[in-house]
Amino acid sequence: MLRYLAILALVLPIRAAIAGPAVEGLWLTQDHDGVIAVAPCETGDGKLCARIEGVILDHANDPTPVDYRGVSQCRLPLITDATQVEPNLWKGHITNPRNGDVWRVELYLERDGNLALRGYLGVPLLGQTQTWTRYDGKVPDDCRLTKPSDGDVVTR
Repeated sequence: MLRYLAILALVLPIRAAIAGPAVEGLWLTQDHDGVIAVAPCETGDGKLCARIEGVILDHANDPTPVDYRGVSQCRLPLITDATQVEPNLWKGHITNPRNGDVWRVELYLERDGNLALRGYLGVPLLGQTQTWTRYDGKVPDDCRLTKPSDGDVVTR
């Protein structure tokens, strides 16, 4: 039993309560292919929602990506039900816009201020974590951002 607990302690991420910036705001995805807005849901029930606020294109003339149904990914909801279950930990569901798969999700701020998003099936141990960084730029109304050759994200 003790060995099992020691393994869990090494594998599970640390989610200490962090004073300072909230989870809400604009986040650049780990792969730098999108900007996600995290905000309280419009339902007013204290849950967090997330939607694609900006899509990052290689070239200004590239088409805006669409989801698995052919709908524009601009302003597409990703998370609609994340509930705070303890300080600095929200749990809900996330939809993959590429194929419509729905996963469970955990969100929490890391000590460095980045947002960790862990998608999983069943238990969090069987999942994958992405690290998102704050995005301080402006996203145009059409959601389209381009990436110059140096890799920085800029509005077009």
